[in-house]
Amino acid sequence: MAAMGLSSEAVERVSQLWGKSAVRNGGRTHLLLGHLLDTAAVAAEMWDRYVSAAFRRRLDEVSGGRGRLWFMWVCGIHDCGKACPAFQAVDAAEAAPVLAAGLTWGRLPTNRRRRWRHDVAGAALLLPRMVAEWGSEEAAGWVWPLVAGHHGAFPSVCDIRPSHREVQGRGASWEEAQRAVVDVFTRAVGFEDFADVRPVGALRKAEQLALSGFIVMADWIASDSSRFTGLSDAKLVSFGEARRRAQGAWGRLRLRGGWRDLPLPKKRLDPLTGRLGVRPRASQQELVERAWAMPVPGLLVAEAPMGEGKTKAALAAAEVLAARFGLHGVFVAMPTQATSDPMYEQVLEWVRTFEPELESQVALLHGRRRFNAWWRAIWEGEPRPGGDGCGCEGGASSGGGPDEGEDDFGAIDEDAWYGRDPAELPSTGRGADPAADGPAHWFLGSKRGLLAAFAVGTVDHLLHAATRTRHVMLRFAGLSGKVVVVDEVHAADVYMRQFLVEALRWLGQAGVPVVLLSATLPPSQRQTFVDAYVSGALGTDVHEPVPEPAGYPCVTVAYGVGGRAVAETSPEAVESWRESVPVELAWLPDVDRAGARVAEAVRRSVANGGVALVVVNQVARAQAIYKELLEGGFDGSLHLLHARLCAAHRADRTAECLCLLGPHAGEDRPHRMVVIATQLAEQSFDVDADVLITDLAPADLLLQRIGRLHRHSGTRRPDAHRAPRVLVTGVTAGRDGVPRFLGASEAIYGKWSLLRAAALVMEVAGPFGGEGQGPPRSSWSIPADVPELVATAYGDAAVCPPDWPEAEAWERRQAAELKRAREAEEFLLCRQREWASPTLEGLHYAGSRAATEEQLDAVVRDGEVTVEAVIVRRVPGGYRAHDGTWLGVHGEVDDDEVTDRLMGGTVRLPPGLTDAAQAELGPLPGWAGRPWLQHRSALVLEEGGTRLLGTDLVSYDDVLGLVVERQ
Repeated sequence: MAAMGLSSEAVERVSQLWGKSAVRNGGRTHLLLGHLLDTAAVAAEMWDRYVSAAFRRRLDEVSGGRGRLWFMWVCGIHDCGKACPAFQAVDAAEAAPVLAAGLTWGRLPTNRRRRWRHDVAGAALLLPRMVAEWGSEEAAGWVWPLVAGHHGAFPSVCDIRPSHREVQGRGASWEEAQRAVVDVFTRAVGFEDFADVRPVGALRKAEQLALSGFIVMADWIASDSSRFTGLSDAKLVSFGEARRRAQGAWGRLRLRGGWRDLPLPKKRLDPLTGRLGVRPRASQQELVERAWAMPVPGLLVAEAPMGEGKTKAALAAAEVLAARFGLHGVFVAMPTQATSDPMYEQVLEWVRTFEPELESQVALLHGRRRFNAWWRAIWEGEPRPGGDGCGCEGGASSGGGPDEGEDDFGAIDEDAWYGRDPAELPSTGRGADPAADGPAHWFLGSKRGLLAAFAVGTVDHLLHAATRTRHVMLRFAGLSGKVVVVDEVHAADVYMRQFLVEALRWLGQAGVPVVLLSATLPPSQRQTFVDAYVSGALGTDVHEPVPEPAGYPCVTVAYGVGGRAVAETSPEAVESWRESVPVELAWLPDVDRAGARVAEAVRRSVANGGVALVVVNQVARAQAIYKELLEGGFDGSLHLLHARLCAAHRADRTAECLCLLGPHAGEDRPHRMVVIATQLAEQSFDVDADVLITDLAPADLLLQRIGRLHRHSGTRRPDAHRAPRVLVTGVTAGRDGVPRFLGASEAIYGKWSLLRAAALVMEVAGPFGGEGQGPPRSSWSIPADVPELVATAYGDAAVCPPDWPEAEAWERRQAAELKRAREAEEFLLCRQREWASPTLEGLHYAGSRAATEEQLDAVVRDGEVTVEAVIVRRVPGGYRAHDGTWLGVHGEVDDDEVTDRLMGGTVRLPPGLTDAAQAELGPLPGWAGRPWLQHRSALVLEEGGTRLLGTDLVSYDDVLGLVVERQ
């Protein structure tokens, strides 16, 4: 250090500054310079082995060709603010050598509001030097927030002014020491001096957010005391030593990126024909060709009928986009947990075709992934699932979609062990070798899931990256460098769309290609998504009209290039893989929650054989219809699916339905079968029914449900079901012929969309008379009519008869949607008026009220906070799991197999029980110290199988699921 022009006093003082206290660092003090160099060394590993080529190119551009060096510097400099009294005084034992070296301080404030944090102290320390020595306020303006925000929130510039003159350090000795810390570190990593660090350009705001996430990632890795042991002797601190430590830690953590230098496919359709092994359909070929044609990263919107193969085409397009633009992974966002599981297995199979070892880099992101057999095999070392490919073994697992507006995501508190050395993890009892090649458990820690190279999960994770919450930069860093695929994008309601639009704007600016998939996308939503992405890409609000598609299927492409917006659609009609067929619609007027009339219609529809799918909008109605059929002696295979089944039952039933009615059913397809389900069956549920009975829903969702009807080619059907037929129920004629809907339906969807859907059905099914009474034209042509039906349902033209209260319902809908959109603004990542700001300064201007993952899930779905509980039965002498497994006197769990059985009883409680559950439920005493259980609530059912929760009587029936009786 003396050779760097520092006085001996400065050298002594810098060598005493601590960065990690012994108390919090495994018993060994770690000097500040040591931690800065460790973090820079980790950054070097990230650059070489993790960061995408596209992001490396951008850093090279803004640093004058020294991207790797600059990345190391900006990651390592993050903690320079610890060289101040406010931090050095935190630990009295660590402070003693600092005081002895001559770095003293007076009385420091103890008021929490006046506490001076080291992240803002670092910005306060660096900003004047950046302006003075770089000679550029612009460069200083976008770099200092990266330092100030490394603890998860970006302050405004006024927040980096000390509120007390002692906290930052007064006098020449502190000034010299602080300059020395920065200078010594800067030269150690390879720059000549601080002025030499000056960037020659600026990253765009979204790129800054991604870079901030990488800084946090490097800091978190370098802060692991089990891999970076404390060094309290300055003679042992060097960048060479830090590189050695970082290389070892990186290898032991098994961290890696995804594709490295992914080559372009030799033939344009190889990603489809070779890797995915499909005979390309016209719509699939169109999407891949559009990916080849885009001159820059952009937005692709693929609209095609249900069962067209959109997701496989999206994966093929993702390979093309990644190879062309230097990206290293993919995130596939699905609407629910249930749809995420089969997609995870599909992505696993696809990723293996690039490199078998890449399967260990595919993360499944939802709270019930423990019940996915493939996830457990790869991430926990269990035996790999077998099966015949139909989904009965190791196929579909837990999860499912929201019923009655319930939030889907069920977070599990895994922080107790995620991110630790695999050797330190709770024993799986399955002989996993911590030293062998395998998955990087570090990526499974809180907020880190999207950092895995490949990920499949609920769309919530994409929406979380558009919220103004702590550590949002980690989520966004995980999206940068990837291709983002969003399936069933139409499923986002007006509230969720605020976050989706915000995410598209940031992704557009970050140059992240996005592929949106839908069978039933209203034109107005397509336009909104295009405008958001292109506005982000161009850095200004843009409205680029999307041309009317020539037909259906179609692909829309949007991007910004050369300062102009481009939006194109397929110039010619794209042929669908199957011919359109007439689907007959008829009314089954019924709004009785008991569902007796629906049950009778089911019996008649399959009296001579066949498969009926019943989709209703309320769990209690599904349970009642099932009971009617069961108690009436239904002669056939009967299944019930809804979101209030425990995880194990839901997984088993979903797998069985997919096996019996999926694309590989073959001879196993039953002669007579009925599936009664809630909304979870309306999308990405790959079953083939002969007849559909469904509660009325908005037109796009009604069409999604129809997509389960006559879905697979080659299915053998009884003569009575040669033509697809739909009975629409959940509605009846009210006064003056105005339709009356189920209360649950109106609460979920609103009256306007139901009125419009009812009017469209009435055009072919006739008025609300007896079942089957309709006009001469009693069918829709599917899929040909889908775009027109969706556009009409959400268009401006009047659809309903004049005496229906459509205008009144529309006004209420508009007011409600405006209110929900404004409520979403409170949590959006950036206020609209601040989008043009070029830096991250002040991004977290008011933080977010969301304190937990569960609360954040409710934020992005505009739902009430819900609670997941584990069903436990009290028996003489102790407790048993839902399946009868003995737990112990206090609920003790001895091994992971018992944990799995117990967790299979996880069920999400309806929102109406949340307050009572939070007040009354908690973990059993025997769950203390068990990572998967210690924060879980137990729903303890007494010996009679029931319990009062609040004022409601709750029970769990192995067939019906959770039953709630209002008292």
